[in-house]
This record gives sequence, structure tokens and C-alpha cells, in this order.
Amino acid sequence: MNKHGFLYRVYDLYYDGFRHMTLGKTLWAVIIVKLVVIFLVLKLFFFPNFIKEHAQEGQEAEFVANQTLNNK
Repeated sequence: MNKHGFLYRVYDLYYDGFRHMTLGKTLWAVIIVKLVVIFLVLKLFFFPNFIKEHAQEGQEAEFVANQTLNNK
């Protein structure tokens, strides 16, 4: 890779910055744990797949259309 190219310099800047981080590594770990909690745990417990539970396989679009048009 060309060491004078723009992309290499950008990569080197971030690589060197993350390598020498002390407090930042802990903060990134906290951010990753929070994202896992938000996207996996909350999704599993609070957002069930309502369409899959109530519509027949292959009829999902028709189920959504009926629910949308019939609920007033």
C-alpha cells in the first residue's frame, strides 16, 4: 500500500489513535455492551414478531394490508 496516499494516512491515524487509547477503550466497551443490550435483549423481549405469529406463511403482505385498512 502506498504510505503517502490519503486512505493510508487516514487508516494510520485511526489505527494509531485506537492503539494508544486508555480511557477510550473502556468507553468503547461500554458503548458496545449498550448496543448489544438495545438490539438483542430489547428486541427479543419487547418487540415480538407479530406478523409471523398471526399471518400464514406467504400471506404476510395481505395480512398487513387487511390490518391497515380494517383498523379505524
